[in-house]
Amino acid sequence: MSNSKKDYYQKVYDVVSRIPYGKVTTYGTISGYLGVRSGARMVGYALNNSIKNGEEIPAHRVVNRLGQLTGRAYFPNDTMRERLKQEGVRFTGDYTVDIKKHFWDPADE
Repeated sequence: MSNSKKDYYQKVYDVVSRIPYGKVTTYGTISGYLGVRSGARMVGYALNNSIKNGEEIPAHRVVNRLGQLTGRAYFPNDTMRERLKQEGVRFTGDYTVDIKKHFWDPADE
């Protein structure tokens, strides 16, 4: 992996590590905060890499712009959904969080 990719991934991990308990954010929000417009897919790649490498970050708190758990395929069983439920995150559907109620924006810190 190139140094620039490693640096970007580390920036993603740093943001994800700051997501508060019981809150979620989106791939696009993270990429926008990092100054990479249309970089949501790269955030997803970074999080997938973190899961494969056993990084200790709350990747389960990152959802798509509609609040859907699109990253759940990278977690064993129904882990992503169960972790969010344990944190008190409410769902509007089986795999869609109440994004309006639980949304966190790193730019607001």
